[in-house]
Amino acid sequence: MIDQLIIFQKLYDLYLYAHRTVGKFPKSQRFLLSNYLLQTNIEMIRLAIVANSKKGRLEEQKELSVKLDIFRVFVRLSKDINFLSIKEYQYFIERINEIGRLLTAWRKSSSC
Repeated sequence: MIDQLIIFQKLYDLYLYAHRTVGKFPKSQRFLLSNYLLQTNIEMIRLAIVANSKKGRLEEQKELSVKLDIFRVFVRLSKDINFLSIKEYQYFIERINEIGRLLTAWRKSSSC
C-alpha cells in the first residue's frame, strides 16, 4: 500500500506545507513560481506512486531525484526574492534533505 511508503508520506506532507506557504506569495507570483513549486511536488508524488508499483523502478527514482533538485532550486529562489521567511526556508530544506536521504536509501535497496 502506498500509504506505507515513507517517502510518499513525506512528499505528501511537503505538498500540504507548500500549499499553505505559497498562498502567501504576492498575487503577481502566485500563478508563476507557486505553480511551479506545487506542480513539481505533485509530480514527485506521482513518481513515488509509479515507482512503488513497478519492479524496475530505477528510472522513476532517478526522475524523482531530478524533480527534488528542481524543487530545491524553486524553494531557494523563493527565499532569495523574499517570498519565504528564513524559518519557512529552513523547514523546506530540512524536509527536502530528509526526502533526498530516503530516496537514496530506496534506490540502493532497489538495486540490490
